[in-house]
Amino acid sequence: MTSTRYLDIADQLATELAACEPGTRVASEPELATRFGVGRAAARSALQELERRLLVRRVQGAGTFVNRRIDYVISRLRPPSWHATVTAAGATPRSQIKGVERIALPEAAAGRLERPAGTLVHRVIRHFYIDDLLASWTEELIPVDVAPDLDVALHSVESVDLVLRQLGGALPVRAWCRASVDIPPAEVLRGLRIEASVPVWRIDSVNRDAETGRVLMTSSAWTRADAVRVVVELEDPAFPVKREGEQGD
Repeated sequence: MTSTRYLDIADQLATELAACEPGTRVASEPELATRFGVGRAAARSALQELERRLLVRRVQGAGTFVNRRIDYVISRLRPPSWHATVTAAGATPRSQIKGVERIALPEAAAGRLERPAGTLVHRVIRHFYIDDLLASWTEELIPVDVAPDLDVALHSVESVDLVLRQLGGALPVRAWCRASVDIPPAEVLRGLRIEASVPVWRIDSVNRDAETGRVLMTSSAWTRADAVRVVVELEDPAFPVKREGEQGD
C-alpha cells in the first residue's frame, strides 16, 4: 500500500458523503479497514483527513458523523441575531441559557459599553446550537438600564435581540465586530465539550440602537469552525454591490 492510499480513500468517501444528510453516521475505522482492505492506521488517517476538510466531526464515545457548515454572515445590513442568521443560512437555531446574573461592569469591558466600570449589567452565558449541534459559547453584557427585566424575559424568549426590541424598544444593529481564530479558555472548552485541537472562531461585537446610537450590549462568542464559516460583508448602502447569482436590471 502506498503512503497516499488514505487520501484515495478519503476522496472516495468525500464523494459518497456529499449525498448524505448531516448527522449521518460514518463507518468506523475497523469497518473502513475491512471495506478497503487496509490497516487500521490507513483507515484512521482517512477519517482524520475528512475531519481536516471539515466534512465530518467526531463525537467522543459516539462515533463519526457527516458534518455541515453554514455561512454565518456578519453584516451591517443584517440583524445581529444568532437565530436570524442561522435561519437565513437554512439551518435550525436554538439557544440555551447557562447563566444570567447581575454584575458590576468590569473595567475591561467599560470602553465597549461606553459606561463607567461598576455600572450594573446583565451577564448572560448561553450555548447556541445549529441543527442540535452545540456550536457556540457566548458571553453577553447588557446594561440593566437598557432592559431591566431581561433576566426574567429570557426564561420565555430565547433571542436577546428580540427581547431588546420588545422590552427595550430598541433597534439593534452591529456597530463593531472583530473575528479571529483563537484558543479558547478552559471554561469554554468544557462548555463546548471539545478538545483544544478543534479550531474555534472568536467573535467580539458591539451592538447599538439604530435610532439613538446608544450601546445596547457587547458580546464575546466562541464558535466551532467546523460548524460555521464566518463571512464578513462590508457594505455601504449608498453603493450596493450585486451579489453572486443575482440578475441585473
